[in-house]
Amino acid sequence: MNERLAASASPYLRAHADNPVAWFPWGDEAFAEARRRDVPVLVSIGYSTCHWCHVMARESFQDAGTAAIVNDGFVAIKVDREEHPEVDAAYLAAAAAFTPHLGWPLTVFTTPDGGPFYAGTYFPPEPRAGVPALRQVLAAVREAWTQRRDQIDGTADAIRAALTQARESSSGAGSGLPSAADLAQAAASLASHEDREHGGLGTDGPKFPVATALRFLQSVRELAPDASAVAERALAAMARSQLRDRVEGGFFRYATRPDWTVPHFERMLTDNAQLLDVAVAADDAGTARGVAGFLLDVLQQPSGGFGAAQDSESWIDGARSEGGYYARDAAARAALEPPAVDGKIVTGWNGLAIGALARAGVRLGEPRWTEAARWAADAVLEANVLPDGALARASLDEIASRARATLADHGQLASGLTALAVATGEAAYAVRARSLVAACLGPDGTPAAPGGGDALLAAQGVGAPDAASDADEPSGLASLADAALGLWLLGAGDDLRALAERIVAAHAAAALAQPLAHGSLLRVAASLAAPPRQLVVVADDSADPLAAAARGIPADVLAIVTPAQALALAGAGFALFADKTRRDGRATAYDCRSFACRLPVTDPGALAR
Repeated sequence: MNERLAASASPYLRAHADNPVAWFPWGDEAFAEARRRDVPVLVSIGYSTCHWCHVMARESFQDAGTAAIVNDGFVAIKVDREEHPEVDAAYLAAAAAFTPHLGWPLTVFTTPDGGPFYAGTYFPPEPRAGVPALRQVLAAVREAWTQRRDQIDGTADAIRAALTQARESSSGAGSGLPSAADLAQAAASLASHEDREHGGLGTDGPKFPVATALRFLQSVRELAPDASAVAERALAAMARSQLRDRVEGGFFRYATRPDWTVPHFERMLTDNAQLLDVAVAADDAGTARGVAGFLLDVLQQPSGGFGAAQDSESWIDGARSEGGYYARDAAARAALEPPAVDGKIVTGWNGLAIGALARAGVRLGEPRWTEAARWAADAVLEANVLPDGALARASLDEIASRARATLADHGQLASGLTALAVATGEAAYAVRARSLVAACLGPDGTPAAPGGGDALLAAQGVGAPDAASDADEPSGLASLADAALGLWLLGAGDDLRALAERIVAAHAAAALAQPLAHGSLLRVAASLAAPPRQLVVVADDSADPLAAAARGIPADVLAIVTPAQALALAGAGFALFADKTRRDGRATAYDCRSFACRLPVTDPGALAR
């Protein structure tokens, strides 16, 4: 048993602890050992619900002969991409120089000082369909290491220089805030990629939900209604397709065919949290309830936090089956062991789920969802904190990972806590959200993860472009802008709106040119371009008829609070709630536009009108 991996806070690393490969976790120790032995480093990156990662592990890393070759000529590092997203992003950027087919498992070879000089993805045990066997790759790398060392060093230096140039060019020169016309044009450009036959974006190859883009399209319903309708059609197509699990309600990662058939069966927290927001915005209560059920019944862990994903594979009749469990109906599933859930509690991803469940719980009158969001928030704020008080990237079994939280973790959690404060009326969540945003600002106001990025990558001169583009989740910069804007909407100060504006303005040109890759930033831009509507209901009982009427009204903020909660929120610096109280002993609604409120209303019919 490899104790270095067995003690990890990553289920993925723990699963490799019994490999004959002498794995190291990500860190200085592995590279120091490579320098001592003067051998190259093999970095293998994956995650616990990745099917092809499982395949490569069974075929190669559990094979004694292959392991002996690795151990003799390399220092091997196993990385969970979900625990170390910055490492994954940096090596993905480096791998693009060697292969156009990026994905996981990601296999990267570096010098002992961290310079990548060759990369690929899955390598089979024997040559297959033009892909060399892993043993062939290992032999070729060793031969080059011993015979053409200067060439390897030159390649590593060139990759480092390219990554540095990419980071500098993505820093954002600033082009001003997008206008309403700019946003409408970006939405129309994005909508032009609609698959008119099957729904969704893109007509060939694998089909992904691209929830970040769908949420942007929904945010411009007033500006570009035709483009916005593409999001509703996409959700409807996905909901009736094989991409959705009919029994447990969640959505799979992607479909391998344009008609949403033959899914890749892992179910991710990131996708489902965002698709819950898409479903609520589309007024699709049935799909929303199915997604929320999956989050609560499958992914939520005993601690309260949400696990990262559910595996695509499970055991059926003594063999590993990809997707076999999901092909069964409810009765047949009951007799099977379900696919494993990666119980790692990723900070930012829980923030996405907390926010989505809080918003959906209020809108659809589901207090159980709001309580699940509160439980998750409390779990993250307790377990995902390092001894020095800094936020950790993740935890497992309530033990924090040594990996520090990213900018996206801070922004996504802050957004989720802000939504939870609105849903519960608890000021403490909004106060914590405000402190998370403040922690991400340097002395000159520049946004950055507290403590900087991955120290080892920085020391090696290797890093990913620090861009505002999304992956399968909102980018760090977009997440921070979203959190700042959400707090501003509660009256936390114009400096927070100014922060959101600075972030959007710095990256607007790239976002407008590539809307598919910048949906989250453009969604914030759309919110900045329109005067917000804030609806506050002050009532002793959230089931009051006035509160029920308010749930049917579209608003940027819908808060249903008690008089004491409104007083506490105002006292904590959230000016939207100042002077909000019941009138004549009755529940009272305040309908505000950009903080200017109409006369208070106590009659549900008058509020609806």
